[in-house]
Amino acid sequence: MTRAVVRTAGISDEWKCWIAENLILGSHPDTLAGILVKSGVIARDAHAEIQAALRSPYLQGVQRLHNRLAKRDWVLGIQSQLNRLASEAAQIPRRERLSTEDFLHQHYSLNRPVIITGMLDGSVARAEWTVDTLGERFADREVEVQFGRNADPDYEMNSLAHKRRMPFGEYAALVRSSGVTNDFYMTANNDTQNRQALHELWADVPALPDYLTGERAGFFWLGPAGTITPFHHDLTNNFMVQISGRKRVRLIAPCDTPRLYNQRHCFTPVDGRAIDLQRFPAMACVPVLDCVLAPGEILFLPVGWWHFVEALDVSITVSATNFRWDNDFYSNYPQHHDF
Repeated sequence: MTRAVVRTAGISDEWKCWIAENLILGSHPDTLAGILVKSGVIARDAHAEIQAALRSPYLQGVQRLHNRLAKRDWVLGIQSQLNRLASEAAQIPRRERLSTEDFLHQHYSLNRPVIITGMLDGSVARAEWTVDTLGERFADREVEVQFGRNADPDYEMNSLAHKRRMPFGEYAALVRSSGVTNDFYMTANNDTQNRQALHELWADVPALPDYLTGERAGFFWLGPAGTITPFHHDLTNNFMVQISGRKRVRLIAPCDTPRLYNQRHCFTPVDGRAIDLQRFPAMACVPVLDCVLAPGEILFLPVGWWHFVEALDVSITVSATNFRWDNDFYSNYPQHHDF
C-alpha cells in the first residue's frame, strides 16, 4: 500500500524556521496553525507542516538542548533574584580615587560597575579638550564618522554602511551647529581611521596606572547631544572615560540576559529610551540601573553588562580596555551569533 504524500510546498523555509522556534518556545500547535492560515497558508498545509515538525528527530534533539539552556537560564535567574535583595546592587556607586586593590576585589573580579571620580583632575584632556579646540588643532585631518543613522533603525548593527570620511574641522563645525541629533556620531566603529588621524590625543589622556597597563587600547567618541548607542554588551571589560559633556547610561546585569530578547550577536531590540512592555513583557521584572556620567568621571562597564548610552550634551569620551588583569573574554565568544 502506498502512503499518501503530504504536500507542503506553500511553506517557505523562513516559515519552517518560525514554526520550529515557536514550538521550542512552547507555543500551542493550533495557535501557530491559525497564524499561518491568517498569513495565507492553506489550513491543511499549515497543520501538516506543524505535525511534521513535531515528529522530526531534529526538532526533538533541539528540544533537549533547549531544556539544558532553560536550566542555565534558571541558574542565572537565581543571581537576578538575589540582586534585588541587595540595596547596593540597585545603584551604581561613586568612589573617589578608588584604590587598585578595592577596584580589583570589589568591582573587577566581582563584575560590578562603579563610577570612579577624581582621577582626571589636572589632565590636559579635561583642561583643554572642547569641540572648538580640537576642531582647530586637527582641522585638516581626515577622520571617519558614522552618518545617516536616523534613516536606519539598525544603524549600530549596520555600522559599516554608515561610514563617511571628512576633514575633522568640518565635522567639529557640524557638531557645534547641529543641535540635538542622532544622525551622525564619531564612534568606536570608526577607530581604524581615527586612531592614526588623531594619534596625538592619547598623550593628553591620563594613563591611569592604578588600573591600566601602559599599552593603550581604547576608542575615541565625539558627537552632538542626542546621540544614542542602543542596548548592547561588550566582549571585554571597559572604562568609559568622560572628558566633556554628560551622558545618560542605563545598565542591565548579565544574569538578566535571558529576558533581553537577544537573538543577534550582542544586541537586543529593546529600546532603552522607552522600554515597551507590551512588545517585551519579560522586561517587566528586569532591574535597570540609571546614572548620569559627568565630565571627569570614569564608568567601569564590566564585561557582559548591557548598556544604553545617550548624550545629554555635546560629548567627548575615551574608552579603555587595557586593564592590568585578564581581559580576554572574546577568544571563546561564540562564532555563530548572527541569527
